[in-house]
Amino acid sequence: MIIKFTKNVKKSEIKHIENILTNQNFKTTFIEGEIYQLLVVIGDTSQLETKRLTVYDFIEDVINIQKPYKESSIKDKRKVQVGNVTFNDDNIVLIAGPCSIEDEISMDLLVPKLVEHHTHIIRGGAFKPRTSPYSFQGIGQVGLEILNRISKKYKTPVISEITDVRDIDIFVKNVDIIQVGARNMQNYVLLEELGKTDKPILLKRGFVNTIEELLLSAEYILANGNKNVILCERGIRTFENQTRNTLDISAVPVLKKLTNLPVIVDPSHAAGHWEYIESLSLAAIAAGADGLMIEVHENPEFALSDGQQSLKPNNYFTLVEKIKRIAIAIDKKL
Repeated sequence: MIIKFTKNVKKSEIKHIENILTNQNFKTTFIEGEIYQLLVVIGDTSQLETKRLTVYDFIEDVINIQKPYKESSIKDKRKVQVGNVTFNDDNIVLIAGPCSIEDEISMDLLVPKLVEHHTHIIRGGAFKPRTSPYSFQGIGQVGLEILNRISKKYKTPVISEITDVRDIDIFVKNVDIIQVGARNMQNYVLLEELGKTDKPILLKRGFVNTIEELLLSAEYILANGNKNVILCERGIRTFENQTRNTLDISAVPVLKKLTNLPVIVDPSHAAGHWEYIESLSLAAIAAGADGLMIEVHENPEFALSDGQQSLKPNNYFTLVEKIKRIAIAIDKKL
């Protein structure tokens, strides 16, 4: 960290700041330049409220060199293992299934087809946070139990979204990956508690949140001991209204540069309409995403939630074949 003083700063004022930082076990080095007088602070400043130092009128600026998301910025790339599925730079992981679990019969009809067509993980919502309190909210714990049976029957990992910290135990028992949705990205109590589990966590970016805010949310999980975090870009809210959200494709290479965590993309929630999912999916893979999460439903017109953004199985299978070709081009395995 570098503290830049105003031109009229007094030596006693500089000494005062040095004493404050020394008492917090930081080392300091004073540099008297021709234009500016600087104080270089050496140590782990991630827990230091650096901007608070600007309350002094003789401090012009505080430049924090260390990233605030220190756990995820470690250079060595981290892989996340879920059963026999590996999230890393070498693979493309496909997650697919209905937005909401409606019943076991429909899951038994869809899942074997998905598994047959290179789908590595099955998704399905049991608890659905919806904008309107009158919309379908999911079938709850019964849905998680259905997912558990599906996982065992078809020998494939499953993922579902958690909405309440009180449900952690039943999620740990029934699913292989716990998803934190966009609305809960900054639910810090939930993130801290998930950090105390050993379950892989898929963390979605909030639709009004910056990349740095996403990484700081991931830090809550990582700092509490759980190192198995997967980041998910799912579109952000902009002034554009032709799609449900605007997919931030640039977030993929940016996150890959800033963090050691796997990064996947959810084109379904970004598009909001099934017709755009193929293009967004292919763009995401070409941009370097480690995987995709896609909503698929046998009969989207009758789906209890988000049918308009769900692919029919045949459209999904066509997309998978195109993903295969891009995977070969960028030297990744599907």
